[in-house]
Parts: sequence; C-alpha cells; structure tokens
Amino acid sequence: MEYTHYVGVRFKSVGKIYYFSTNLKMDALERVVVETVRGLELGEAVSQPKPLEELNLDAELKPIIRLATKDDIRNAAHNQEKAKTALETCKEIVKKHGLDMHLVHCEYTLDSTKVIFMYVSDDRVDFRELLKELASVFKCRIELRQIGPRDKSKIVGGLGTCGLPLCCSTFLGEFDGVSINMAKNQMLAINIDKISGACGRLMCCLKYEDDIYTKEKKRFPKVGHRIHFNCKNYKVTSLNVLNDQVKLEADGEVISVDVNQLHWNKEGKGKNNGAKDERSA
Repeated sequence: MEYTHYVGVRFKSVGKIYYFSTNLKMDALERVVVETVRGLELGEAVSQPKPLEELNLDAELKPIIRLATKDDIRNAAHNQEKAKTALETCKEIVKKHGLDMHLVHCEYTLDSTKVIFMYVSDDRVDFRELLKELASVFKCRIELRQIGPRDKSKIVGGLGTCGLPLCCSTFLGEFDGVSINMAKNQMLAINIDKISGACGRLMCCLKYEDDIYTKEKKRFPKVGHRIHFNCKNYKVTSLNVLNDQVKLEADGEVISVDVNQLHWNKEGKGKNNGAKDERSA
C-alpha cells in the first residue's frame, strides 16, 4: 500500500516525537496503535496528517496500524498497573542477585509480549542470570535498558533550583546539548554544584539564554580591553549584560559605565564622557 501522509506520534506526555506514515483521517491528540522496534505501542498523534512530500526523509516510515480502540486504551491502562507490580518484583530479584543496578521504571508493550526495565548503573552489569529468572517469572520477552542520569530525572521528575517542576519532565521533548562554555558565555561562576540540575549534569536552562547573551555581548568591549574614558586609560574587568554596565579599573579606581557611553575600536581604545562612580571598598 502506498501512503500519502505522515503523522508525528508521541508515546509519553513529554517525549520525543516519531513519524509514521498513514492514509487514515484523524485529529490531533487522537490515540493510535503503531509498531516500533520495541513492539506494539499506544501513542498519541501530535497533529493532523500532513502530506508525505513535506517530510524530507530518505528512510521509509513505518505505517500507523490503526486508530486506538477502547480495548487498546483499556489494555494500556492495565499494563501501567502491571508494570508497577513488575518493577517491585524485579527489584527483589535484583537484590537477591546482588547486582549494582538501580531500577527506575518499567513498561509493557501494548500486547504484553515484552516488558522493558530501565535502570541506572555506574558500572557494566552482568545480568545474564537475572534475565533467565525474569523470563521465567514474567513469561514474556525481557529488555533491560540502561539509561543516563538525565533520562532518570525525566522519568522520576522533581523540582529544580528555581522551585518549578523540572523542564525535562514538563515540556522538553528532547535534550539539547549543554556545555560549560555556555556558563562562561553568561559569565556565571563556574561552580559545578550551582550550575548542575537534579540529574547532576549541567542545567538544561543554560541553553535558553545562551543565544541572547552571544548576541548582546557584541555590543560590549571584551574583558581585558583598554578603554580611554574621561581622559584616562582603563581596563575592562567585567561586564553586566543585563544592566548594560561595563566595569572599568585603573590605578585602584573602579567605575561602572553604561555601555552606550563607550566607544572603542579593535585595539580597545575609545573616548567618551560620563560615568557612574562605583569605588571598591
């Protein structure tokens, strides 16, 4: 069968969007049944079907099997309850085997032919004997998937240092790359504890303002430049992008100047008038 349209499907309320082909008519937020590498799964369409030619992909998309029925939705809800019990059972078996792995989450495929256990561990785990026992207990295919600390925080949830629920568990479908250079670009103190999130990795929100800081800092002289201001040579020692202030120092004198009062060239020299004294204690 030739498919003419595609739909983005999300399997969790805050999760990555995957694309599937279809000829079915449906509305956004309609539940659908699809086959993934994990097996049969229940997902949610994030939009109405769109023409397939709009999606420039080399690989062929898997088709949507059907619109979800009441039985599908009922089975998915039942599987969620089964997964809670399965997770506790698996924890007991892991403890019995003395394995260094922390179980975080459990999911069944829609047809219950496979159960996926997600765990975190600092070391590689030999779970061959564990797999044998789990298969005998649950009577279905078993997948043990190691996840990272960010994925764990996304699943478990919690509050960030801002006091709000974690971004990854509320609206971030995918993780963006975050680097220490973003913290430096925003002139934050490089205190790993203070710029790390609940997952122990750099906070995702460092990404949000990085482009703005990069753009705004083009209006400022670089730290270390020499500025001629009010008939005196100063060195730029720090910037305050939010307040449009540049801190200048010379011979023990420290002043804070609005960036719009300064002019400079590539050599860092410039001249203008007006400044606000901010003498160091």
